[in-house]
Amino acid sequence: MRKSLIIILLAAIAFSVNAQVQVETKIDSIEILIGEQTNLTLSVAMKKGQSLQMPEFTPSQYITPGVEVLSSNPADTAVLDDHTVRVNKVYTLTSFDENLYYLPEMTVKVDGKEYKSKSLALKVITMPVDTLHPENFFPPKDVQDNPFLWSEWSGIFWLSVLVVLLFCVAFYLHLRLKQNKPIIAHVRIVKKVLPHQKAMSEIEKIKEERMVSSEDQKAYYTRLTDTLRKYIEERFGFNAMEMTSSEIIERLQQAEDRRMIDELRELFTTADLVKFAKYSTLINENDANLVNAIEFINTTKMENMPTTERVEPQLTETEMRSMRSRTALKWTIRALIILASVLFVSVLYHVYLVL
Repeated sequence: MRKSLIIILLAAIAFSVNAQVQVETKIDSIEILIGEQTNLTLSVAMKKGQSLQMPEFTPSQYITPGVEVLSSNPADTAVLDDHTVRVNKVYTLTSFDENLYYLPEMTVKVDGKEYKSKSLALKVITMPVDTLHPENFFPPKDVQDNPFLWSEWSGIFWLSVLVVLLFCVAFYLHLRLKQNKPIIAHVRIVKKVLPHQKAMSEIEKIKEERMVSSEDQKAYYTRLTDTLRKYIEERFGFNAMEMTSSEIIERLQQAEDRRMIDELRELFTTADLVKFAKYSTLINENDANLVNAIEFINTTKMENMPTTERVEPQLTETEMRSMRSRTALKWTIRALIILASVLFVSVLYHVYLVL
């Protein structure tokens, strides 16, 4: 009794193991014409993690005499549940002989153990031929020479003409552009000397030339007041060179120290007397006026003014029009080239479709 139970248990275990591996085959069509193709699908269901080896065929290898395997696709794996997967592999078959073929069982190996599928059948038939009337057989036809249709080519022709015209116009405009000499306008960044630096540099020259003790007092005061006028013009922003001494003083009174304005008024008054009334001054008076000028500059100077200046060229109206015309011409040439290129690609595409 015990031996019988053991035998039954082992048989049940073996049956359950075998039941976990299922091998199936199916064919898309069991009947084909000579030279047609059909797909044979080999499907294997097994546990996850098991190794599988499926049959491999080289192209044109016979699966059975008279039936060729043209190709086979890579195996495709699908998960059925947490423990089972299904692997499918498709073989493409064909035959060139009329017959009913027996497709043998296909053998797979799962963890080294062989499992077989069921056998299939494939029927290959030919087209019915009327052998009683051979006069109805015709030889293969030659390559057909289709007639030329202008309606098929007219659009391509006129589009090609337009492409050539666009390229010609672009080339002509390019030549015109090369013939006209371009106007180059460079923007320069120059170092700017601050107003008080210019004025002090000029006063140093006056000292070096000893104009304070010179007999030509008119030249001395003219040069000293011109230096102050230029400084005031650049520092305060009004046209001091074209203004009288009293007008300059009135403009300065709004912002500057009263004592400095009085000293500057005295300097300008003395200068006007020397230049216009032939007034003679003493050397110490000349020195005092020079010191007043230096003190005024040092008191009103601004150190935080920009030290560089952007110098832009001044172009005439004709030059500006010429520059605008050249820019418009360049953009026109680029647009024509792009448009002609796009149309040329379109022509090639339509020629390809017609041919």
